[in-house]
Amino acid sequence: MDHTRAQTVAESKSEFPWGTAPYPVLVADVDGTLVQRNDAAAALLPEATPGTPLSGVAPTWLAAAHGTVHLRGRHFAPETDAPLSGMIGGRRFEAHPSVRDDGAVAWWLVDDTDHQLARDALHMERERTAFLARASSALLSTLNLGRCMDVTAQMAAEHLADAALAIAPSRGHRLPVVTCVRGGVPELSHETVDPDEVPGLGEALRGFPPVPSRWIDPSTAPQWLVPEGFGPAGSIVITPLPGHGVPAGALVLLRRATSDSFSDEEEVFARLFATRAGAAMSAARLYAEQTAITEVLMRELLPPTLHQVSGVDFAGRYRPSADHERIGGDFYDVHPATEGEASLVSLGDVCGKGLEAAVLTGKIRSTLHALLPLADDHQRMLSLLNTALLNSHHARFATLVLASAVRRGSEVDLNLTSAGHPTPLIIRADGAVEEADTRGTLVGAIPNVSTNTTAVTLAPGECCVLYTDGITEAKGGPMGNVLFGDERLKRALSACAGMPAEGIVEHVQLLAAQWVGNRRHDDMAVVVIAAPRTHHLSALNGHTRGRFTG
Repeated sequence: MDHTRAQTVAESKSEFPWGTAPYPVLVADVDGTLVQRNDAAAALLPEATPGTPLSGVAPTWLAAAHGTVHLRGRHFAPETDAPLSGMIGGRRFEAHPSVRDDGAVAWWLVDDTDHQLARDALHMERERTAFLARASSALLSTLNLGRCMDVTAQMAAEHLADAALAIAPSRGHRLPVVTCVRGGVPELSHETVDPDEVPGLGEALRGFPPVPSRWIDPSTAPQWLVPEGFGPAGSIVITPLPGHGVPAGALVLLRRATSDSFSDEEEVFARLFATRAGAAMSAARLYAEQTAITEVLMRELLPPTLHQVSGVDFAGRYRPSADHERIGGDFYDVHPATEGEASLVSLGDVCGKGLEAAVLTGKIRSTLHALLPLADDHQRMLSLLNTALLNSHHARFATLVLASAVRRGSEVDLNLTSAGHPTPLIIRADGAVEEADTRGTLVGAIPNVSTNTTAVTLAPGECCVLYTDGITEAKGGPMGNVLFGDERLKRALSACAGMPAEGIVEHVQLLAAQWVGNRRHDDMAVVVIAAPRTHHLSALNGHTRGRFTG
Protein backbone atom coordinates (compact mmCIF):
# COMPACT_ATOMS: atom_id res chain seq x y z
CA MET A 1 0.00 0.00 0.00
CA ASP A 2 1.36 3.43 -0.88
CA HIS A 3 2.14 6.06 1.78
CA THR A 4 -0.96 8.22 1.12
CA ARG A 5 -3.38 5.33 1.51
CA ALA A 6 -1.57 4.03 4.61
CA GLN A 7 -1.87 7.49 6.15
CA THR A 8 -5.61 7.50 5.36
CA VAL A 9 -6.07 4.15 7.14
CA ALA A 10 -4.15 5.43 10.15
CA GLU A 11 -6.30 8.55 10.30
CA SER A 12 -9.45 6.40 10.07
CA LYS A 13 -8.27 4.38 13.06
CA SER A 14 -7.56 7.44 15.15
CA GLU A 15 -10.40 9.79 14.19
CA PHE A 16 -13.34 7.43 13.60
CA PRO A 17 -14.86 4.73 15.78
CA TRP A 18 -14.19 1.43 14.08
CA GLY A 19 -17.89 0.80 13.66
CA THR A 20 -18.29 3.75 11.28
CA ALA A 21 -14.93 3.38 9.53
CA PRO A 22 -15.05 3.59 5.71
CA TYR A 23 -13.21 0.27 5.49
CA PRO A 24 -14.51 -3.23 6.44
CA VAL A 25 -13.33 -4.02 9.97
CA LEU A 26 -13.41 -7.44 11.71
CA VAL A 27 -12.49 -7.86 15.38
CA ALA A 28 -11.43 -11.33 16.61
CA ASP A 29 -10.29 -12.34 20.08
CA VAL A 30 -7.19 -14.30 21.02
CA ASP A 31 -9.03 -17.59 20.34
CA GLY A 32 -9.88 -16.53 16.81
CA THR A 33 -13.56 -15.95 17.49
CA LEU A 34 -15.21 -13.04 15.75
CA VAL A 35 -16.48 -10.60 18.36
CA GLN A 36 -17.37 -7.52 16.35
CA ARG A 37 -17.77 -6.25 12.79
CA ASN A 38 -18.88 -3.01 11.14
CA ASP A 39 -21.45 -2.54 8.41
CA ALA A 40 -18.84 -2.53 5.62
CA ALA A 41 -17.52 -5.90 6.84
CA ALA A 42 -21.06 -7.31 7.02
CA ALA A 43 -21.62 -6.32 3.39
CA LEU A 44 -18.32 -7.90 2.33
CA LEU A 45 -18.64 -11.07 4.46
CA PRO A 46 -22.35 -11.66 5.29
CA GLU A 47 -21.60 -14.89 7.22
CA ALA A 48 -19.09 -13.16 9.49
CA THR A 49 -21.33 -12.75 12.54
CA PRO A 50 -20.08 -12.29 16.10
CA GLY A 51 -19.46 -15.59 17.86
CA THR A 52 -18.40 -17.48 14.77
CA PRO A 53 -14.79 -18.69 14.31
CA LEU A 54 -12.81 -16.38 12.06
CA SER A 55 -11.45 -19.43 10.23
CA GLY A 56 -14.96 -20.41 9.20
CA VAL A 57 -16.12 -17.11 7.73
CA ALA A 58 -12.89 -15.33 6.61
CA PRO A 59 -10.58 -16.43 3.82
CA THR A 60 -7.79 -18.82 4.79
CA TRP A 61 -5.01 -16.24 4.34
CA LEU A 62 -6.72 -13.86 6.82
CA ALA A 63 -7.40 -16.55 9.42
CA ALA A 64 -3.77 -17.72 9.27
CA ALA A 65 -2.56 -14.13 9.60
CA HIS A 66 -4.66 -13.65 12.75
CA GLY A 67 -2.78 -16.43 14.53
CA THR A 68 0.54 -14.98 13.46
CA VAL A 69 -0.31 -11.49 14.69
CA HIS A 70 -1.57 -12.89 17.99
CA LEU A 71 1.69 -14.74 18.57
CA ARG A 72 3.72 -11.62 17.78
CA GLY A 73 1.42 -9.48 19.92
CA ARG A 74 2.39 -5.89 20.29
CA HIS A 75 5.67 -6.47 18.51
CA PHE A 76 3.82 -6.21 15.20
CA ALA A 77 4.60 -2.84 13.55
CA PRO A 78 2.17 -2.10 10.69
CA GLU A 79 4.19 0.95 9.73
CA THR A 80 7.23 -1.19 8.86
CA ASP A 81 5.98 -4.72 8.24
CA ALA A 82 4.74 -5.60 4.75
CA PRO A 83 0.93 -5.56 4.54
CA LEU A 84 -0.94 -8.87 4.35
CA SER A 85 -3.04 -9.34 1.25
CA GLY A 86 -5.28 -11.83 -0.48
CA MET A 87 -8.47 -12.32 -2.44
CA ILE A 88 -12.02 -11.84 -1.08
CA GLY A 89 -14.97 -12.19 -3.39
CA GLY A 90 -12.85 -11.88 -6.54
CA ARG A 91 -11.10 -8.71 -5.40
CA ARG A 92 -7.76 -8.14 -3.75
CA PHE A 93 -7.68 -6.77 -0.18
CA GLU A 94 -4.89 -5.66 2.11
CA ALA A 95 -5.40 -6.51 5.81
CA HIS A 96 -3.94 -4.15 8.43
CA PRO A 97 -4.09 -5.40 12.07
CA SER A 98 -4.58 -3.26 15.15
CA VAL A 99 -3.94 -5.11 18.46
CA ARG A 100 -6.14 -4.00 21.36
CA ASP A 101 -5.27 -4.03 25.04
CA ASP A 102 -7.34 -7.19 25.67
CA GLY A 103 -5.40 -9.08 22.97
CA ALA A 104 -8.16 -8.90 20.36
CA VAL A 105 -7.14 -7.86 16.86
CA ALA A 106 -9.11 -5.47 14.66
CA TRP A 107 -8.53 -6.23 11.00
CA TRP A 108 -8.92 -3.23 8.67
CA LEU A 109 -9.54 -4.50 5.11
CA VAL A 110 -8.58 -2.15 2.28
CA ASP A 111 -9.66 -2.91 -1.31
CA ASP A 112 -6.40 -2.84 -3.27
CA THR A 113 -7.72 -4.30 -6.56
CA ASP A 114 -7.51 -1.15 -8.67
CA HIS A 115 -4.09 -0.27 -7.33
CA GLN A 116 -2.86 -3.79 -8.04
CA LEU A 117 -4.21 -3.66 -11.57
CA ALA A 118 -2.40 -0.36 -12.07
CA ARG A 119 0.82 -1.84 -10.68
CA ASP A 120 0.47 -4.89 -12.92
CA ALA A 121 -0.13 -2.68 -15.93
CA LEU A 122 2.90 -0.55 -15.09
CA HIS A 123 5.05 -3.64 -14.63
CA MET A 124 3.84 -5.05 -17.94
CA GLU A 125 4.54 -1.75 -19.69
CA ARG A 126 8.05 -1.63 -18.26
CA GLU A 127 8.70 -5.21 -19.37
CA ARG A 128 7.45 -4.47 -22.88
CA THR A 129 9.50 -1.29 -23.12
CA ALA A 130 12.59 -3.19 -22.02
CA PHE A 131 11.82 -5.92 -24.57
CA LEU A 132 11.46 -3.38 -27.39
CA ALA A 133 14.77 -1.80 -26.37
CA ARG A 134 16.49 -5.21 -26.45
CA ALA A 135 14.86 -6.00 -29.77
CA SER A 136 16.01 -2.72 -31.30
CA SER A 137 19.55 -3.30 -30.06
CA ALA A 138 19.66 -6.86 -31.38
CA LEU A 139 18.10 -5.97 -34.73
CA LEU A 140 20.25 -2.92 -35.37
CA SER A 141 23.47 -4.70 -34.41
CA THR A 142 23.67 -6.24 -37.86
CA LEU A 143 23.11 -5.11 -41.43
CA ASN A 144 22.72 -8.66 -42.68
CA LEU A 145 19.18 -9.33 -43.91
CA GLY A 146 19.24 -13.03 -43.08
CA ARG A 147 20.42 -12.32 -39.55
CA CYS A 148 17.70 -9.68 -39.08
CA MET A 149 15.05 -12.19 -40.13
CA ASP A 150 16.47 -14.78 -37.72
CA VAL A 151 16.44 -12.32 -34.80
CA THR A 152 12.90 -11.18 -35.67
CA ALA A 153 11.49 -14.71 -35.72
CA GLN A 154 13.37 -15.88 -32.63
CA MET A 155 12.52 -12.89 -30.42
CA ALA A 156 8.87 -12.97 -31.49
CA ALA A 157 8.64 -16.69 -30.72
CA GLU A 158 10.24 -16.27 -27.29
CA HIS A 159 8.23 -13.26 -26.12
CA LEU A 160 5.06 -12.87 -28.21
CA ALA A 161 3.87 -16.28 -29.35
CA ASP A 162 4.53 -20.03 -29.41
CA ALA A 163 6.01 -19.78 -32.91
CA ALA A 164 6.79 -16.99 -35.35
CA LEU A 165 7.55 -16.58 -39.03
CA ALA A 166 9.45 -13.69 -40.59
CA ILE A 167 8.54 -13.51 -44.27
CA ALA A 168 10.39 -11.33 -46.80
CA PRO A 169 8.85 -10.11 -50.08
CA SER A 170 8.84 -12.76 -52.78
CA ARG A 171 11.76 -13.30 -55.12
CA GLY A 172 10.07 -14.37 -58.28
CA HIS A 173 7.56 -17.02 -57.19
CA ARG A 174 9.32 -17.94 -53.94
CA LEU A 175 8.82 -16.51 -50.46
CA PRO A 176 11.88 -16.40 -48.16
CA VAL A 177 10.54 -17.60 -44.79
CA VAL A 178 12.36 -17.88 -41.46
CA THR A 179 10.43 -20.05 -38.97
CA CYS A 180 11.17 -20.35 -35.25
CA VAL A 181 9.37 -22.25 -32.48
CA ARG A 182 9.77 -21.10 -28.89
CA GLY A 183 12.95 -22.63 -27.53
CA GLY A 184 14.15 -23.58 -31.01
CA VAL A 185 16.47 -22.12 -33.60
CA PRO A 186 15.41 -20.16 -36.71
CA GLU A 187 15.16 -22.14 -39.94
CA LEU A 188 15.16 -20.64 -43.43
CA SER A 189 13.03 -22.00 -46.25
CA HIS A 190 11.83 -20.76 -49.62
CA GLU A 191 8.16 -21.48 -50.22
CA THR A 192 6.66 -21.58 -53.70
CA VAL A 193 3.21 -20.41 -52.62
CA ASP A 194 0.67 -17.71 -53.29
CA PRO A 195 0.59 -15.43 -50.20
CA ASP A 196 -2.95 -14.32 -51.03
CA GLU A 197 -4.15 -17.82 -50.12
CA VAL A 198 -3.52 -16.92 -46.46
CA PRO A 199 -5.98 -14.28 -45.19
CA GLY A 200 -4.08 -11.08 -44.46
CA LEU A 201 -0.65 -12.29 -45.63
CA GLY A 202 -0.79 -10.90 -49.15
CA GLU A 203 -2.05 -7.58 -47.81
CA ALA A 204 0.70 -7.47 -45.15
CA LEU A 205 3.42 -8.11 -47.73
CA ARG A 206 2.04 -5.21 -49.75
CA GLY A 207 2.10 -2.96 -46.68
CA PHE A 208 -1.62 -2.77 -45.93
CA PRO A 209 -2.88 -2.57 -42.30
CA PRO A 210 -3.11 -5.90 -40.46
CA VAL A 211 -6.21 -8.07 -40.40
CA PRO A 212 -7.51 -8.66 -36.81
CA SER A 213 -6.67 -12.16 -35.59
CA ARG A 214 -10.35 -12.87 -34.89
CA TRP A 215 -10.94 -12.68 -38.65
CA ILE A 216 -8.47 -15.48 -39.35
CA ASP A 217 -9.63 -19.07 -38.97
CA PRO A 218 -6.57 -21.03 -37.71
CA SER A 219 -7.92 -24.27 -39.16
CA THR A 220 -7.50 -22.88 -42.68
CA ALA A 221 -3.76 -22.20 -42.23
CA PRO A 222 -1.77 -24.00 -44.96
CA GLN A 223 0.72 -26.67 -43.99
CA TRP A 224 3.81 -24.55 -44.74
CA LEU A 225 2.63 -21.83 -42.32
CA VAL A 226 2.48 -24.15 -39.25
CA PRO A 227 5.83 -25.59 -38.08
CA GLU A 228 6.20 -29.34 -38.16
CA GLY A 229 5.17 -30.93 -34.85
CA PHE A 230 3.59 -27.69 -33.63
CA GLY A 231 0.11 -29.15 -33.37
CA PRO A 232 -3.17 -27.35 -34.09
CA ALA A 233 -2.94 -23.57 -34.22
CA GLY A 234 -5.40 -21.83 -31.95
CA SER A 235 -4.75 -18.20 -32.86
CA ILE A 236 -2.86 -16.40 -35.66
CA VAL A 237 -1.68 -12.80 -35.95
CA ILE A 238 -0.38 -11.49 -39.29
CA THR A 239 1.09 -7.98 -39.31
CA PRO A 240 3.18 -6.09 -41.87
CA LEU A 241 6.85 -5.29 -41.34
CA PRO A 242 6.98 -1.62 -42.39
CA GLY A 243 10.12 -0.58 -44.29
CA HIS A 244 11.67 2.62 -45.59
CA GLY A 245 9.14 3.54 -48.24
CA VAL A 246 8.42 -0.06 -49.26
CA PRO A 247 7.21 -3.02 -47.16
CA ALA A 248 10.01 -5.08 -45.60
CA GLY A 249 7.87 -8.21 -45.25
CA ALA A 250 5.35 -9.73 -42.86
CA LEU A 251 5.40 -11.19 -39.35
CA VAL A 252 3.21 -14.20 -38.52
CA LEU A 253 2.61 -15.13 -34.87
CA LEU A 254 1.13 -18.52 -33.91
CA ARG A 255 -0.28 -19.81 -30.64
CA ARG A 256 -1.29 -23.39 -29.99
CA ALA A 257 -4.90 -24.35 -29.41
CA THR A 258 -4.02 -24.97 -25.77
CA SER A 259 -2.81 -21.37 -25.29
CA ASP A 260 -4.82 -18.20 -24.81
CA SER A 261 -5.81 -16.35 -27.96
CA PHE A 262 -4.14 -13.04 -28.78
CA SER A 263 -5.79 -10.08 -27.08
CA ASP A 264 -6.27 -6.72 -28.78
CA GLU A 265 -3.55 -5.28 -26.57
CA GLU A 266 -1.12 -8.03 -27.60
CA GLU A 267 -1.84 -7.43 -31.27
CA VAL A 268 -1.05 -3.73 -30.85
CA PHE A 269 2.21 -4.62 -29.11
CA ALA A 270 3.07 -7.05 -31.91
CA ARG A 271 2.72 -4.17 -34.38
CA LEU A 272 5.13 -2.07 -32.30
CA PHE A 273 7.69 -4.88 -32.45
CA ALA A 274 7.03 -5.37 -36.17
CA THR A 275 7.75 -1.68 -36.80
CA ARG A 276 11.24 -2.03 -35.32
CA ALA A 277 11.90 -5.33 -37.07
CA GLY A 278 10.73 -3.93 -40.40
CA ALA A 279 12.98 -0.89 -40.10
CA ALA A 280 16.00 -3.12 -39.39
CA MET A 281 15.20 -5.50 -42.26
CA SER A 282 14.68 -2.60 -44.63
CA ALA A 283 18.01 -1.06 -43.63
CA ALA A 284 19.74 -4.41 -44.09
CA ARG A 285 18.21 -4.87 -47.54
CA LEU A 286 19.18 -1.34 -48.57
CA TYR A 287 22.72 -1.92 -47.31
CA ALA A 288 22.96 -5.20 -49.26
CA GLU A 289 21.78 -3.48 -52.45
CA GLN A 290 24.21 -0.60 -52.01
CA THR A 291 27.04 -3.02 -51.26
CA ALA A 292 26.31 -4.97 -54.43
CA ILE A 293 26.26 -1.78 -56.51
CA THR A 294 29.47 -0.56 -54.87
CA GLU A 295 31.15 -3.88 -55.52
CA VAL A 296 30.31 -3.72 -59.23
CA LEU A 297 31.54 -0.14 -59.52
CA MET A 298 34.62 -0.94 -57.44
CA ARG A 299 35.68 -3.69 -59.81
CA GLU A 300 35.64 -1.16 -62.64
CA LEU A 301 37.66 1.40 -60.67
CA LEU A 302 40.29 -0.92 -59.22
CA PRO A 303 43.67 -0.97 -61.01
CA PRO A 304 44.09 -4.03 -63.23
CA THR A 305 46.41 -6.96 -62.65
CA LEU A 306 49.38 -6.56 -64.97
CA HIS A 307 51.38 -9.23 -66.76
CA GLN A 308 53.43 -9.70 -69.91
CA VAL A 309 51.83 -8.22 -73.01
CA SER A 310 53.26 -8.64 -76.54
CA GLY A 311 56.69 -9.58 -75.20
CA VAL A 312 56.89 -6.69 -72.70
CA ASP A 313 56.77 -7.30 -68.94
CA PHE A 314 54.40 -5.08 -66.92
CA ALA A 315 53.89 -4.97 -63.16
CA GLY A 316 51.94 -2.56 -60.97
CA ARG A 317 50.95 -2.02 -57.38
CA TYR A 318 48.58 0.46 -55.73
CA ARG A 319 48.12 1.46 -52.09
CA PRO A 320 45.29 3.88 -51.20
CA SER A 321 45.79 6.65 -48.66
CA ALA A 322 43.51 4.93 -46.12
CA ASP A 323 43.88 1.25 -45.34
CA HIS A 324 40.10 0.80 -45.13
CA GLU A 325 39.65 2.07 -48.70
CA ARG A 326 40.25 0.14 -51.89
CA ILE A 327 40.33 2.98 -54.38
CA GLY A 328 41.50 6.58 -54.45
CA GLY A 329 43.07 9.23 -56.65
CA ASP A 330 45.97 7.24 -58.18
CA PHE A 331 45.42 4.95 -61.14
CA TYR A 332 47.16 3.03 -63.90
CA ASP A 333 46.17 1.03 -66.97
CA VAL A 334 47.81 -1.02 -69.69
CA HIS A 335 45.98 -1.14 -73.01
CA PRO A 336 47.33 -4.04 -75.10
CA ALA A 337 47.87 -3.32 -78.77
CA THR A 338 47.62 -5.56 -81.80
CA GLU A 339 50.64 -7.50 -83.03
CA GLY A 340 53.51 -5.18 -83.91
CA GLU A 341 51.82 -2.12 -82.43
CA ALA A 342 52.67 -0.35 -79.18
CA SER A 343 50.79 -1.01 -75.93
CA LEU A 344 49.71 2.14 -74.14
CA VAL A 345 50.47 2.55 -70.43
CA SER A 346 48.88 5.35 -68.41
CA LEU A 347 49.59 6.27 -64.80
CA GLY A 348 48.09 9.30 -63.10
CA ASP A 349 47.30 11.12 -59.91
CA VAL A 350 44.04 13.00 -59.41
CA CYS A 351 43.91 15.92 -56.99
CA GLY A 352 42.23 14.71 -53.81
CA LYS A 353 41.61 11.38 -52.09
CA GLY A 354 38.89 8.87 -51.51
CA LEU A 355 35.74 8.16 -53.45
CA GLU A 356 35.35 11.55 -55.16
CA ALA A 357 38.88 11.32 -56.55
CA ALA A 358 38.23 7.72 -57.59
CA VAL A 359 35.18 8.80 -59.60
CA LEU A 360 37.32 11.23 -61.58
CA THR A 361 39.97 8.57 -62.14
CA GLY A 362 37.23 6.43 -63.64
CA LYS A 363 36.30 9.25 -66.00
CA ILE A 364 39.92 9.77 -67.05
CA ARG A 365 40.50 6.05 -67.60
CA SER A 366 37.37 5.66 -69.70
CA THR A 367 38.24 8.76 -71.75
CA LEU A 368 41.76 7.47 -72.44
CA HIS A 369 40.29 4.14 -73.46
CA ALA A 370 38.03 5.91 -75.95
CA LEU A 371 41.06 7.77 -77.33
CA LEU A 372 43.12 4.62 -77.98
CA PRO A 373 42.95 5.07 -81.78
CA LEU A 374 45.14 8.17 -81.19
CA ALA A 375 47.60 6.34 -78.94
CA ASP A 376 50.55 7.12 -81.24
CA ASP A 377 50.02 10.86 -80.65
CA HIS A 378 50.33 11.52 -76.91
CA GLN A 379 49.98 15.29 -77.28
CA ARG A 380 46.64 15.00 -79.05
CA MET A 381 45.33 12.46 -76.53
CA LEU A 382 46.24 14.73 -73.63
CA SER A 383 44.69 17.79 -75.31
CA LEU A 384 41.40 15.97 -75.89
CA LEU A 385 41.43 14.61 -72.32
CA ASN A 386 42.10 18.12 -71.01
CA THR A 387 39.09 19.47 -72.92
CA ALA A 388 36.87 16.69 -71.57
CA LEU A 389 37.91 17.44 -67.99
CA LEU A 390 37.42 21.19 -68.38
CA ASN A 391 33.88 20.57 -69.68
CA SER A 392 32.93 18.25 -66.81
CA HIS A 393 31.44 19.28 -63.46
CA HIS A 394 34.52 18.05 -61.61
CA ALA A 395 36.57 20.96 -60.28
CA ARG A 396 39.70 18.81 -60.08
CA PHE A 397 42.86 18.35 -62.08
CA ALA A 398 45.28 15.47 -62.58
CA THR A 399 48.89 14.75 -63.46
CA LEU A 400 49.52 12.01 -65.97
CA VAL A 401 52.27 10.09 -67.73
CA LEU A 402 51.76 8.08 -70.92
CA ALA A 403 54.09 5.37 -72.19
CA SER A 404 53.87 3.54 -75.52
CA ALA A 405 55.82 0.26 -75.35
CA VAL A 406 56.62 -2.11 -78.23
CA ARG A 407 58.98 -5.08 -78.43
CA ARG A 408 61.49 -4.90 -81.25
CA GLY A 409 63.76 -7.89 -81.25
CA SER A 410 65.30 -8.23 -77.79
CA GLU A 411 64.70 -4.60 -76.91
CA VAL A 412 61.68 -2.53 -75.92
CA ASP A 413 61.10 0.90 -77.45
CA LEU A 414 59.29 3.47 -75.30
CA ASN A 415 57.72 6.82 -76.02
CA LEU A 416 57.21 8.68 -72.74
CA THR A 417 55.13 11.82 -72.16
CA SER A 418 54.65 13.54 -68.80
CA ALA A 419 51.78 15.93 -68.16
CA GLY A 420 52.80 17.59 -64.90
CA HIS A 421 53.76 14.18 -63.47
CA PRO A 422 56.97 13.01 -61.75
CA THR A 423 59.59 12.09 -64.35
CA PRO A 424 59.79 8.39 -65.30
CA LEU A 425 63.02 6.68 -64.17
CA ILE A 426 65.05 4.25 -66.29
CA ILE A 427 67.03 1.47 -64.57
CA ARG A 428 69.93 0.40 -66.75
CA ALA A 429 71.58 -3.01 -66.60
CA ASP A 430 74.59 -1.62 -64.72
CA GLY A 431 72.42 -0.08 -61.99
CA ALA A 432 72.46 3.47 -63.33
CA VAL A 433 69.17 5.32 -62.87
CA GLU A 434 68.28 7.93 -65.50
CA GLU A 435 65.48 10.47 -65.68
CA ALA A 436 63.45 10.44 -68.88
CA ASP A 437 63.61 13.79 -70.65
CA THR A 438 59.91 14.65 -70.67
CA ARG A 439 58.00 17.52 -69.08
CA GLY A 440 54.50 18.97 -69.44
CA THR A 441 51.54 20.77 -67.87
CA LEU A 442 48.88 18.98 -65.88
CA VAL A 443 45.43 18.24 -67.35
CA GLY A 444 42.06 19.66 -66.30
CA ALA A 445 43.38 22.99 -65.04
CA ILE A 446 44.11 25.31 -68.00
CA PRO A 447 42.75 25.40 -71.57
CA ASN A 448 45.96 24.32 -73.32
CA VAL A 449 48.24 21.42 -72.46
CA SER A 450 51.89 21.61 -73.44
CA THR A 451 54.09 18.48 -73.32
CA ASN A 452 57.12 16.92 -74.95
CA THR A 453 57.57 13.25 -75.76
CA THR A 454 60.87 11.43 -75.43
CA ALA A 455 61.97 8.10 -76.85
CA VAL A 456 63.80 5.53 -74.71
CA THR A 457 65.12 2.06 -75.59
CA LEU A 458 65.32 -0.66 -72.96
CA ALA A 459 67.89 -3.39 -73.39
CA PRO A 460 67.14 -6.89 -72.01
CA GLY A 461 66.84 -6.72 -68.23
CA GLU A 462 66.35 -2.94 -68.16
CA CYS A 463 63.14 -1.27 -67.09
CA CYS A 464 61.22 1.99 -66.79
CA VAL A 465 59.57 2.96 -63.50
CA LEU A 466 56.45 5.14 -63.42
CA TYR A 467 55.28 6.32 -60.01
CA THR A 468 53.10 8.89 -58.26
CA ASP A 469 54.28 11.53 -55.82
CA GLY A 470 52.75 9.53 -52.98
CA ILE A 471 56.04 7.61 -53.02
CA THR A 472 58.53 10.49 -53.01
CA GLU A 473 56.44 12.78 -50.79
CA ALA A 474 55.78 10.13 -48.15
CA LYS A 475 56.77 11.55 -44.74
CA GLY A 476 58.32 9.36 -42.10
CA GLY A 477 61.68 7.81 -41.39
CA PRO A 478 63.51 7.92 -38.06
CA MET A 479 62.57 11.58 -37.49
CA GLY A 480 58.96 11.03 -38.46
CA ASN A 481 58.58 14.00 -40.83
CA VAL A 482 61.28 13.51 -43.49
CA LEU A 483 60.28 13.08 -47.15
CA PHE A 484 61.19 9.80 -48.80
CA GLY A 485 62.45 11.96 -51.68
CA ASP A 486 63.68 11.49 -55.25
CA GLU A 487 67.27 10.64 -54.35
CA ARG A 488 66.30 7.92 -51.89
CA LEU A 489 64.01 6.43 -54.54
CA LYS A 490 66.82 6.46 -57.11
CA ARG A 491 69.20 4.71 -54.74
CA ALA A 492 66.59 2.08 -54.01
CA LEU A 493 65.96 1.52 -57.73
CA SER A 494 69.69 1.30 -58.45
CA ALA A 495 69.84 -1.68 -56.11
CA CYS A 496 67.00 -3.28 -58.11
CA ALA A 497 69.02 -3.65 -61.30
CA GLY A 498 68.42 -7.08 -62.79
CA MET A 499 65.29 -7.75 -60.71
CA PRO A 500 62.05 -8.75 -62.49
CA ALA A 501 59.34 -6.10 -62.85
CA GLU A 502 57.13 -7.60 -60.13
CA GLY A 503 60.04 -7.67 -57.66
CA ILE A 504 60.85 -3.99 -58.28
CA VAL A 505 57.24 -2.95 -57.69
CA GLU A 506 57.05 -4.90 -54.43
CA HIS A 507 60.42 -3.54 -53.27
CA VAL A 508 59.44 0.11 -53.86
CA GLN A 509 56.06 -0.27 -52.13
CA LEU A 510 57.68 -2.08 -49.21
CA LEU A 511 60.28 0.66 -48.72
CA ALA A 512 57.64 3.38 -48.86
CA ALA A 513 55.38 1.51 -46.41
CA GLN A 514 58.25 1.04 -43.96
CA TRP A 515 59.16 4.73 -44.31
CA VAL A 516 55.70 6.07 -43.39
CA GLY A 517 54.91 3.36 -40.81
CA ASN A 518 51.48 4.05 -39.30
CA ARG A 519 51.47 7.71 -40.30
CA ARG A 520 49.08 9.28 -42.78
CA HIS A 521 50.16 9.24 -46.40
CA ASP A 522 48.92 9.95 -49.91
CA ASP A 523 47.88 7.34 -52.47
CA MET A 524 50.85 5.39 -53.86
CA ALA A 525 51.06 3.79 -57.29
CA VAL A 526 54.00 2.20 -59.12
CA VAL A 527 54.19 0.67 -62.61
CA VAL A 528 57.28 -1.01 -64.05
CA ILE A 529 57.81 -1.64 -67.78
CA ALA A 530 60.63 -4.12 -68.42
CA ALA A 531 62.42 -5.67 -71.37
CA PRO A 532 62.61 -9.42 -70.65
CA ARG A 533 65.94 -11.13 -70.63
CA THR A 534 66.48 -13.26 -73.71
CA HIS A 535 69.08 -15.85 -72.62
CA HIS A 536 68.36 -18.35 -69.87
CA LEU A 537 71.03 -20.44 -68.22
CA SER A 538 69.41 -23.50 -66.66
CA ALA A 539 70.63 -24.66 -63.31
CA LEU A 540 71.93 -28.13 -62.70
CA ASN A 541 69.58 -30.87 -64.01
CA GLY A 542 67.12 -28.24 -65.35
CA HIS A 543 64.69 -28.51 -62.44
CA THR A 544 65.48 -25.21 -60.71
CA ARG A 545 64.70 -21.66 -61.85
CA GLY A 546 68.27 -20.95 -62.89
CA ARG A 547 69.31 -17.39 -63.82
CA PHE A 548 69.19 -14.95 -66.71
CA THR A 549 72.05 -13.23 -68.47
CA GLY A 550 72.06 -10.26 -70.82
